[in-house]
Amino acid sequence: MAQKPNSVVHVEIHSNAPEKTKAFLKDVFDWKFQDMPEMNYSMFEAPSAPGGGLQKAENLPAGVLDYILSKDIDGTVKKIQSSGGSIVTPKMAIPGMGFFAVFQDPTGITLALYEPQAAPRRAPASRRKATKRAARGRRKASRRRSR
Repeated sequence: MAQKPNSVVHVEIHSNAPEKTKAFLKDVFDWKFQDMPEMNYSMFEAPSAPGGGLQKAENLPAGVLDYILSKDIDGTVKKIQSSGGSIVTPKMAIPGMGFFAVFQDPTGITLALYEPQAAPRRAPASRRKATKRAARGRRKASRRRSR
């Protein structure tokens, strides 16, 4: 089932001792983890969605940060600000994945936004077919020359 905008899509755990937290969650809940050393991050998979990540608490206090799916972070940030919220971390790229921003509601609750990276657009079918035909023609010509 596709994730719908404005839904919680990722749960991020900030821990003062990530390895100890990871061992605890594996032992108690049998969660599966995939380490991403280049990001000092571990992704986890729980029995049902959403999954999430685990990292050392550095820029935020130890706790949980929920990510809400946004179709347009820039537009959502404007709504947050016009509704009395504040931006803690402006829109930043997550290489190869998309974008995020962290905000607080008017009462001080911290949440985050996530906007997935746009999928590469496919060329129109007619252009793809023409490209395939041209490639086939080049291969046939090459085979004739090699005989």
